[in-house]
Amino acid sequence: MGDFLSPQERSVRMAAVRRKDTAPEIALRKVLHRRGLRFRLHVKTLPGTPDIVFPKYHAIVFVHGCFWHRHRECKLATTPKNNQRFWDEKFQKNILRDIATTKILESLGWRVYVVWQCETSSHAKAEESGLRVARKVMQTFDYTSKNHVRGIR
Repeated sequence: MGDFLSPQERSVRMAAVRRKDTAPEIALRKVLHRRGLRFRLHVKTLPGTPDIVFPKYHAIVFVHGCFWHRHRECKLATTPKNNQRFWDEKFQKNILRDIATTKILESLGWRVYVVWQCETSSHAKAEESGLRVARKVMQTFDYTSKNHVRGIR
């Protein structure tokens, strides 16, 4: 089955895909904020412009869309039938960029966590994911570590 949208309509639809302040991201942020955690959003000075940054705990959370970042065995990580080579290449680049970004951030002393879109698809799931992230983020961080990078502007 061919694409039911014209190339122009497809372009408009793809341009409307949000990069920040997505519904999964906002759902997770609400849970974390209710737990008393304070954070920075979309810090451009860090590799990958992380979605949520906890400077106090030296932790970062990326909220990944299952489709774009290829959440394994997730029903949302479908592959379009048309132009499959293009999509395979695009998805592979996204995966490699995610891996590289995580390695760089970890080498700078950051703890990196990922929450998937499907893990926030309901209020209950968002609450569960938020609690899991909050526990991990608030784990004791060694402030004497030479990898600790002070201050984010």
